Amino acid sequence: MNISLNFAHIQFLLEGAVWTAILSLMAFGGGGLVGFLLALGRIAPVRIVRLVVATWVQLIQGTPLLIIMFMVYFGLPQLGFSISPLLAAGVSLTIYASAYLGEIWRGCIQAVPCAQWEAAECLALSRVQRMFKVILPQAIKLATPPTVGFSVQIIKNTSLASVVGFVELARAGQLINNSIFEPFIIYLIVATVYFCLCFPVSVLSRRLEQAAPEKKNKLLPTVSPRIN
Repeated sequence: MNISLNFAHIQFLLEGAVWTAILSLMAFGGGGLVGFLLALGRIAPVRIVRLVVATWVQLIQGTPLLIIMFMVYFGLPQLGFSISPLLAAGVSLTIYASAYLGEIWRGCIQAVPCAQWEAAECLALSRVQRMFKVILPQAIKLATPPTVGFSVQIIKNTSLASVVGFVELARAGQLINNSIFEPFIIYLIVATVYFCLCFPVSVLSRRLEQAAPEKKNKLLPTVSPRIN
């Protein structure tokens, strides 16, 4: 019997898109929190902390996301932890995203001119005060475009969650195609939905970059550049 695409299939795809968005938010939120700690660890004054964090970041960045998902979903039950497909996918994407966001933010923090660090130190601010009152406000503007740009990669990487049995947009399209055998139209719709999810994020990134005002830190005196 020939079965064609119908409203129920479209509804199923939209439900998959909703779960893709939820999984993306989980990954970005968790990855952002862990990534911020990793970024601070990468510039910590203690050498052993920097070394440990750098090793962890290199390990995660050198491991495919698919392998991380397999290790979390199939490895944790071997240790006695029961984990659902959603949680396994969320934890895996969080680990993956944290390594990249941490490096993005570390680079943006270190991109703040040395004169700003020195001026903050001259005002007798503590390291925490220098970081949160002087450096981070300036680093945020630098970090906005690459951070939002990487969030697009997170949305697209959620398609790998299907390998652990989680039904998101890509998996929903695969299930529908297995029942009606219309791969071109099904995956065209899936690609269109992914575009609709990613394109507004890209536009937001550009607008934030253009709209963000140039903020001058009023706490700091004018510091002339050093002459080497």
